[in-house]
Amino acid sequence: MTLYHKAGVHHERLPYFLMRRLLLSAWYLLVPFGFFVSFCVGQGSKTAAAPDLARESQQALELAKAGHCKEALPLLRKAATRSAQRDLRRQAGFAGVRCAMLDVNPDKVTEFLRGLARDFPRDPEVLYLSVHTYSDLSTRAAQELATSAPNSPQAHELNAEALEMQGKWDEAEKEYQTVLQQGPRSPGIHFRLGRLILSRSNPAPDMAEQAKREFQQELEIDPNNAGAEYVLGELARQAQQWDEAIRRFTRVCKLDAGFGDAFLGLGSSLMSVKKFPEAIPPLETAVKLEPANPTAHYSLAVAYTRSGRKQEGEKEFAIHRQMMQKSQPTGAAAEPEPQSQGSPQ
Repeated sequence: MTLYHKAGVHHERLPYFLMRRLLLSAWYLLVPFGFFVSFCVGQGSKTAAAPDLARESQQALELAKAGHCKEALPLLRKAATRSAQRDLRRQAGFAGVRCAMLDVNPDKVTEFLRGLARDFPRDPEVLYLSVHTYSDLSTRAAQELATSAPNSPQAHELNAEALEMQGKWDEAEKEYQTVLQQGPRSPGIHFRLGRLILSRSNPAPDMAEQAKREFQQELEIDPNNAGAEYVLGELARQAQQWDEAIRRFTRVCKLDAGFGDAFLGLGSSLMSVKKFPEAIPPLETAVKLEPANPTAHYSLAVAYTRSGRKQEGEKEFAIHRQMMQKSQPTGAAAEPEPQSQGSPQ
């Protein structure tokens, strides 16, 4: 079936019978001939086009190597997407990334990187190039932000995040406070301050209360912040305040259906108050979202067993046991198997 037939396009019927018969006769003769001519011409053009594209690709690589990136980029783009030779496409992609970076053209950089990732998804050199290139693009954007708007809330927030990653808690806190001075209801800042308080290596005695105040303030600004709600639930769980933990984890699960840790926290909290059947659905969801999490499998195994579903419980215990054995270093003594009747505390 031709493309025209697939699209539902049909030749119009001529109104005159004799003319129709005459044209049909000519059509039967001309169509095979036309197809034959088109085939020959097409084959010839393809044969001619392949060497031309190969020559253009080599020319593009030579131009890029010589530093003529502006002239090379259009040819490199063509070679990276249309060349039939995989190695040539790969070389053109690498050269295109370098030239686009020199030309300070982020759009073209990401276009070449996407092409390389699509055609060579597990190539170590492609992955290495991607890591460094995206890092360089990020650094350039940060420098531009620092230069063009050094006193903006975004610049202070970015600086705070960098200081936080370096473990410079006091300096990071000052930067976050500066953001709040400029915009007291800036979303996300109280959450970051609460996270910072919990991350300190020498926490204050009232650390948990300080952090809770920050997360509560965050929820006043942004009631849908699942991260703040989750940490409050986790703090309540650690304090064995089960009702609050269950309430907060339940809300997180409604806010973010992909938050695996929240489903695990909800299931664990329900088990702590002996509500084993109620714990099964959130724990099953946690296992689906985080199949490589041994704690989720163990908790689900306990919930199954305590709910009388021993066969399903043993299956989850077996998965947990296999995961723990794989995580053991070679030659290390295996940890004793947890009792299938126990409840994690």
